[in-house]
Amino acid sequence: MNKKVAVFRKEHFNAAHRLHNAAWTEEKNDEVFGLCNNPNYHGHNYELEVKVTGEINPDTGYVIDLKMLSDLIREEILGRFDHKNLNLDTVEFANLNPTAENIAVVIYDLLRPKLDAKLDMQVRLYETPRNFVEYPI
Repeated sequence: MNKKVAVFRKEHFNAAHRLHNAAWTEEKNDEVFGLCNNPNYHGHNYELEVKVTGEINPDTGYVIDLKMLSDLIREEILGRFDHKNLNLDTVEFANLNPTAENIAVVIYDLLRPKLDAKLDMQVRLYETPRNFVEYPI
């Protein structure tokens, strides 16, 4: 019986955003999103953990080559979101509110197709040291 092992890659990116629902009034947006609805945006120092779970390859001893995973995250995520205004500079959030929840799902959707289907993957995104989300659960 083969054993599954989880490996993790941790990365960091900085990005600005505004939480805002264009279908709502400014009063409703302020009520729901508070300071995060600042029309001049605000930023976070995001910490990203990507967890990949699978069986150890008997030829390499790896679940996944972590250098390959690092390169993939750099190309697909950091290059796209680091030092960007998520609302204004990215197609992914042009019509999607860039909450931590939505950012985690977008990151997962960008990375998942690039990995072997036999591997499981999970994204954990820290918006602050005390606030984080995971997808999928």
